[in-house]
Amino acid sequence: MSSSFADALRAKSDAEIARLFAARPDLLSPVPTDLSALAARASSMPSILRSRDALNKFEFDILTAAVTLADPFTPLELLRITDKSAKTALATLEERALIYADGEKFRIPANVRTLIGENPAGLGPIATKKINIDALDSAPKGAIELLNKMVWGPPRGQVADVKKANPTITWLLENNFLIAFDSQTLLLPREVAMHLRGGKVFKELQLTAPIVKGATRKQKAVDLAAIANISTFIRWAEELAHHWSDEPPSALRSGGLGVRDLKRTAEHLGIDESCTAFVAEVLFLGGLIVIDTDDQILPTSAFDLWLTKGVEDRWQTLVTLWLETSRVAGLIGKGDSKSVAALGPELDRAGVAGLKRTLLGLLTTIPELDPEISSLQDRMKFDLPTRTNNDYLTWALREAEWLGITGQGAISSFGKSLISGSDLGVEAALPAPVDHILIQADNSAIAPGPLTIEIANEMGTLADIESRGGATVYRFTEGSIRRALDHGKTGESIRDFLKKTSRTAMPQPLEYLINDVAKRHGRLRVGHANSYIRCEDEGLIAQIIHDKNLEDLRLRKLAPQVLIADVEINELVARLREASYLPAVENGTGILISAPAIRRAKSRPRPPRVITENSAPTEKIIAAAVRALRAGEKATSHKPREVPRTTANETLDLLNQYIEEQASITIGYADSNGGVSNRLVDPLSISLGTLVARDHATGEIAQFRIPRITGVAPAQSAPGE
Repeated sequence: MSSSFADALRAKSDAEIARLFAARPDLLSPVPTDLSALAARASSMPSILRSRDALNKFEFDILTAAVTLADPFTPLELLRITDKSAKTALATLEERALIYADGEKFRIPANVRTLIGENPAGLGPIATKKINIDALDSAPKGAIELLNKMVWGPPRGQVADVKKANPTITWLLENNFLIAFDSQTLLLPREVAMHLRGGKVFKELQLTAPIVKGATRKQKAVDLAAIANISTFIRWAEELAHHWSDEPPSALRSGGLGVRDLKRTAEHLGIDESCTAFVAEVLFLGGLIVIDTDDQILPTSAFDLWLTKGVEDRWQTLVTLWLETSRVAGLIGKGDSKSVAALGPELDRAGVAGLKRTLLGLLTTIPELDPEISSLQDRMKFDLPTRTNNDYLTWALREAEWLGITGQGAISSFGKSLISGSDLGVEAALPAPVDHILIQADNSAIAPGPLTIEIANEMGTLADIESRGGATVYRFTEGSIRRALDHGKTGESIRDFLKKTSRTAMPQPLEYLINDVAKRHGRLRVGHANSYIRCEDEGLIAQIIHDKNLEDLRLRKLAPQVLIADVEINELVARLREASYLPAVENGTGILISAPAIRRAKSRPRPPRVITENSAPTEKIIAAAVRALRAGEKATSHKPREVPRTTANETLDLLNQYIEEQASITIGYADSNGGVSNRLVDPLSISLGTLVARDHATGEIAQFRIPRITGVAPAQSAPGE
């Protein structure tokens, strides 16, 4: 009589069950009530899919080969069609319960066969009629060549009509070397294909992982590049959030950031759009930016708290989010029917976090090596054959470099420390921040290092960043000065800040620029009418009316100094600025409205949903789960189906009796909702209306209120005894 999957699990030791839980952590959520429940969950398709995804290529190929055999099969049968090295893979597959023992042989759960498919390794169905393989020696001309076309899959061919097939095909059908599936489809039986394959399932079986090749790097140079990347990424994150505080983009109706706003932000940061989208995604994950209730994308108060932390803490916060997220920033801007938007709902991909962890774990084994992408892809396809996507892998490498986990392509010391959970050492490696700038004669300023937060924030409003590196170059323009004035600053306060912060004198051209923009700022005023333009300079009014760049606004003169428009005020201001005018916004009483220096979202941070993956459980959790499983199994197999109810006096008498006998018992115990569950316990004492006992499910001492105990029975009693 063949054993069932549950019987095979019952035959395992506690150590073997513990290894199963370690290999397949999804089986722990929640802990199965008994071994029958564990067997049902372990043989379910979702759990088998997760377990399959953790196999390397060699293990997966051996599992595929095992599926080609009929149940039950012997290890020798499997080794004969694969390789003698399959012994190790066979042990791994049994440990993961993808196959199970039946005496000296093995069986495969039905869902594993379903998952592998009807044509494992390109092999066709098992023949239903006896085949005389020796008859191939006398096969008609062309028969072997025809069969060879189907040997390595797919194991099917097409003909116009089976009944009118040529003599060669007719001979193959009559001798059962081909099977007629229907009037036009022919199938190659598995036994024939295996004979023509030389008795082996695979043409080539890859036994070991390929060696990763690449360029050698010095660890010191790697760490220098990585710390520069860390500093740069933190600066990008700060600049993006500050920029969106100054000029917040609006979210699309479908959710996410529009292409135009992404491009504008990329130009402001001086980096490409893919990198900008990635920075925004990481901030979004941490709740540092959010799509507000009015659809504006703004920083949150959590961003201000993040700024108060040290660089190391800020970096660790962001990079940990990247490691855990299932969102793939590399998909942004890609898609068949429409473009995928940053911060949008379409970026989740299952298994991505596991792919990143495996990738970084691999990089730690090859320190000081910048791997060739093709070599790394080959290795990852061996380690994770069902989950490795070349695009996802390339994007993960790119993002790890941006974040400073790697430097010059090799794993950095900071990346190793992050993965191992040890001290990162980022703060000690960073250069000290500087509190000054150097203004140049060409309306630019140089920051000779990373600026303090206060000065960096102020410079981000006053000037545009022109270039980055060891030193940052800022450029003062009419637009940047206008932005500062829009945020409530005056020409005088701008000059005072620059004179105080710069180690060099302010050149006259810059002072003239500030004075000129401050003088012109607000001469042209925009208000709500929906909407109007007011200006005391009638010549400027006439110029706007005849400006061809503004014709589509359909401006109308309401008075010699007033124009009105149908568009919203924000659009009108933006169009006027694009046409090189410098309008300011006023309220209903004519007072200039200055934008707040710091704008924050009104709504609370709402990080996007992330597809979670089962993390590796600790040894304590596994040990507790094994105890609970054994207790549940014992309770299921040795207790009555229902513990007979007892009166209060009978309950006390039985409890005292079993305490004296030091015997295990099963009690019916009612919870706060009225539900009754059976608990297997060792009673120890009774105190103040409470039973003190060791609970077999947890292995710990627990207290049970006696009024809630519905019945007591010896644990050894079996149903019907």
